[in-house]
Amino acid sequence: MPRPTAAQLAYGSATVVCSTMVMLVLSQTRSVAGIASIALAGLALGLFVAVTVSGPRAVRTAAAPGTGERTSVPRRTVSVPAAREHTARPRAGAGASSPSGRR
Repeated sequence: MPRPTAAQLAYGSATVVCSTMVMLVLSQTRSVAGIASIALAGLALGLFVAVTVSGPRAVRTAAAPGTGERTSVPRRTVSVPAAREHTARPRAGAGASSPSGRR
């Protein structure tokens, strides 16, 4: 099983905390059994949300027209232009004068 992503952990944790608090406030339960069942329900809901949050997208598969077989569809790639070469400019040495003629 792959490791959960940061988004899955964040969404799952937020769901557990928020849903548990909302259920506790709305139910107004005071018994230990009621609080425990609400906590378990919040944990289950958070786990469900964390699992259903999509992780990194995999290569999609689509049915080829007329064949019924599934073929892989490559993901679109974005080309990044090559870094521009830095043009070297001569630098002024320690004894060189400034462009205004002053030292």
